[in-house]
Amino acid sequence: MNRPLWQSDPEQIRTSRMTRFQSFVEEKVGSKFADYRDLHSWSVREFPRFWELLWEYAPVLHSKSYEEAFRRGRTFRESRFFTGARLNFAENLLRREDEGVAIQYTGESGVGTKMTFSELRGRVGSLAEYLRSLGVSPGDRVAGLMPNVPDTVVSMLATTSIGAVWSSCSPDFGAKGVLDRFGQIRPTVLVTTDRYEFKGKSLPLAGIVKEITKELPDLKAVLVSCYPSLEVRSNSPKMDDFPANSISLTDAERSFQGTQPRFEQLPFDHPVYIMYSSGTTGLPKCMVQGPGVFLNHWKELALHTDLRPDDRIFYYTTCGWMMWNWLVSSLSIGATIQLFDGNPFYPDPGVLFRTISGLQTDVFGVGAKYILSLEKEGFRPTQDLSKLRAVLSTGSPLPAYGFRYVYESWKKDLRLSSISGGTDLNGCFALGNPNLPVRAGELQCIGLGMSVKIFDDSGKPMRKGKGELVCTEPFPSMPLEFWNDPDGKKYGSAYFDVFPEVWRHGDFAEITEEGGMVVYGRSDATLNPGGVRIGTADLYTLLETIGEIADSVVIGQDWKDDVRVILFLKMLPGKELTAEFETFIRKEIKEKVSPRHVPAKVLAVPDIPYTRNMKKVEIAVKRTVQGENVPNKDALVNPECLEFFANLPELQVD
Repeated sequence: MNRPLWQSDPEQIRTSRMTRFQSFVEEKVGSKFADYRDLHSWSVREFPRFWELLWEYAPVLHSKSYEEAFRRGRTFRESRFFTGARLNFAENLLRREDEGVAIQYTGESGVGTKMTFSELRGRVGSLAEYLRSLGVSPGDRVAGLMPNVPDTVVSMLATTSIGAVWSSCSPDFGAKGVLDRFGQIRPTVLVTTDRYEFKGKSLPLAGIVKEITKELPDLKAVLVSCYPSLEVRSNSPKMDDFPANSISLTDAERSFQGTQPRFEQLPFDHPVYIMYSSGTTGLPKCMVQGPGVFLNHWKELALHTDLRPDDRIFYYTTCGWMMWNWLVSSLSIGATIQLFDGNPFYPDPGVLFRTISGLQTDVFGVGAKYILSLEKEGFRPTQDLSKLRAVLSTGSPLPAYGFRYVYESWKKDLRLSSISGGTDLNGCFALGNPNLPVRAGELQCIGLGMSVKIFDDSGKPMRKGKGELVCTEPFPSMPLEFWNDPDGKKYGSAYFDVFPEVWRHGDFAEITEEGGMVVYGRSDATLNPGGVRIGTADLYTLLETIGEIADSVVIGQDWKDDVRVILFLKMLPGKELTAEFETFIRKEIKEKVSPRHVPAKVLAVPDIPYTRNMKKVEIAVKRTVQGENVPNKDALVNPECLEFFANLPELQVD
């Protein structure tokens, strides 16, 4: 039995937003639910009714009601929610209009700014009118090459308020990485910044903007934001270095100052966002998403996170990760979103804790790798975290010892929710719950309305054991389509090729007896020695506890009609992979993970490849080892390190 690390008290459960929603549903449907598992079972069994009641409870702002809450299509991906409805995505995020604080921003250098809900609406209205003056209309794309600053939020809301489609990359992507994404969607307007700061360096963007705009023939204008700084600067950046069709964001807004937003009323399947896959297996897939993203975000934020009006939520993210979109949807709750731009370890590991302590953060979100890096350093925050009541972790599985570290070294009285889903659905399949206990290494529950199951390789549901995470019924935030995919082949092959008409997400996972979930890694990274499928998460969990190891990656190398496990270790400075240490590693793996995880080869490497969202990419290593092409290496933050994995003589022998 996995004993709880934390449990809500009865009063917290009684007053949680999840409990209040359950009471609302019980009254509407005339049934009582014994517990969350019972409520979730109903939400899946009667999923059209669930989403209909969520629409009412939120409530969703709209100018015309829907004809049907759900219309099943010929295929899973052709099914549609809330047909006939007319609404606007940005209007639902901007429903609050008072002088409460909408955005708090902190930069790496220490600069801080605030913006009220009233100010935010005013800026959105002004910029939206400027976009209209350029001829931007519903369906046009506006692209943001932006850091995580308030101007990015303003630009996204202005774009979606007029029915145009927002798509963003963080400024560290490089010219090719940006063009691999924006070049496919051909934006009408580019929003960017004069520079950004990272690890104490000021990095200008004019050069890369000039380079990419040459390859974006449909651009009518480039809007240039002035990066927040402690330096004494004007509100307008120097424009001489930018393309001729550039204008400062400040001047663009000033030309229509005082204009209130006019929200275009559009169908529920009208595009809002274009999101991108990591691009490690080819050009990034362009996933077109609609207002269903907002409805799903509202469920995850209000019910599963228990976020309330006037709460303050901080998520360390860039604008190239879906957690930015997720965070910004907190505005629809009436909460304050807290933005941070910069390196989370600069000038020291305490920077984010000083930030959230000073900002009195209620909900703090980070990647699992961030938590594990602090654990490895033995870091213990000393700041006042009395206001903090929830920590969210995502990006990769958080192992049990990562949970214990947070409770032992950060704060005992908080809810630590590991959450998992993806860019594809711009949300979560499994996540937190204010009414349920927290157990080490587990996600608390499957999300309401999500028909998640675990399938074996033959496509049969599993009551126990590890297998493929699938979703058997449609949900509102699934992509409307893929860009430039008129026959739907890219969409179909991404999710439905393995199990027809069942969404295969690509995670190797298990549903626990308590109804929680454990994710063991990506399906394409699982190992298969001797025909037995095993996950990589348990192995990484062990290796991350060993002090001499800085990082690791494990792959299954195709070898003599079988698969053998190859382990690569990045050693800490001053440490070496000796024969004695290799023997120790093998013994630890055999005794603490399993004999099947014991590697056939253990090799030292100088670095481990990661995507820009800090996910290690086993598939790129495996392809390199096996002499196969790794397309689109620019999707990696450190592609040069793959050169070491090519043609290794140690992997050509038994």
